[in-house]
Amino acid sequence: MDVKAVIFDWDGTLVDSVEHIAESLHQAATDLGYPALEREAYRDIIGLGMVEALGKLYPGLSHEEITTIREGYANYFFRKITTPQNLFEGMGDVVLDLQSSGRGCSVATGKSRKGLDPALVSSGLGPYFDTTRCADETRSKPDPRMLEEILHFYGIKPSEAVMIGDTRYDLEMAQRIGMPSIGVEWGVHKRDVLGNYAPHAIVDTVADLRDVLGL
Repeated sequence: MDVKAVIFDWDGTLVDSVEHIAESLHQAATDLGYPALEREAYRDIIGLGMVEALGKLYPGLSHEEITTIREGYANYFFRKITTPQNLFEGMGDVVLDLQSSGRGCSVATGKSRKGLDPALVSSGLGPYFDTTRCADETRSKPDPRMLEEILHFYGIKPSEAVMIGDTRYDLEMAQRIGMPSIGVEWGVHKRDVLGNYAPHAIVDTVADLRDVLGL
């Protein structure tokens, strides 16, 4: 695939963190007396910014309630540090090989800046990304604002980059600005959902992803 920049989602795409996020959300909400939801409900909102995610899980929350749940979530989530061992096997090499090939690498994530920055360091991947964008400093997926900001950083057009993600929010975000996308099936959503957003490809193994990217 001939593109100048590859943009990765973080959770569920590079890092095997979906179940930890879902459990942290469940614990934070139920600790405060909110009803326990099906695990799939917590998984389904991964990729959105936290404000948008909580608003979807528990409609009608006030700003104060959202803040309180977020604090509880952070307490649970940050008990676990993202290490190189938490990366999906082979994805670290994908990033390194892309950079070695001269293509730009960046991250567009629903995480907060407070969540992403330490993970970039502890995972060992931080030095390999040219730029990163988080939901709390721009707009939450599927709004394409963070992709537009990354494209501006590189000075390229949407057709010259590709978005790689595991959720419908990733692929819809790319679709909205005419950017090619690649869906990966090892995270939140599967082919039946990802296929609704006209991806360039859907892959279920890292080897297949490497083939699509020409690595």
